[in-house]
Amino acid sequence: MASELNSKVTVEAIVHAPVDKVWNHWTKPEHITKWNSASDDWHTPSAENDLQVGGKFSSRMEAKDGSFGFDFGGVYDEVKSNEFIAYTLGDGRQVEISFITQDNNTKIIEIFDAESENPIEMQQQGWQAILNNFKKYTEQQ
Repeated sequence: MASELNSKVTVEAIVHAPVDKVWNHWTKPEHITKWNSASDDWHTPSAENDLQVGGKFSSRMEAKDGSFGFDFGGVYDEVKSNEFIAYTLGDGRQVEISFITQDNNTKIIEIFDAESENPIEMQQQGWQAILNNFKKYTEQQ
């Protein structure tokens, strides 16, 4: 398990939308609450986002049946509009997200520090599922 503590996990997707739309949907709470879940039986009833260096963000993720929920949040370390976000989660893990323009599409690459409680494959699948949900939501808007 000790080797997983310093592991970085990468997920990515190409969203068929221009970067300004992708950025807006990624960062605005009114959009975050609509896409920020890994499966249909979960949802994000609330989200707050102060998108600036030193600003805080948080979202409440809950099972729709009310059986479980948790707060996901942290502090921004770097923000470059339409290009890059880096933040530190409440537990100290680092996350970096790149937004790369490819013609009229946007490639999103997320790199995050793995946590030690769950297998890396499970973490990667969960983050990828949320990213896929974001892609679907943004492309349908």
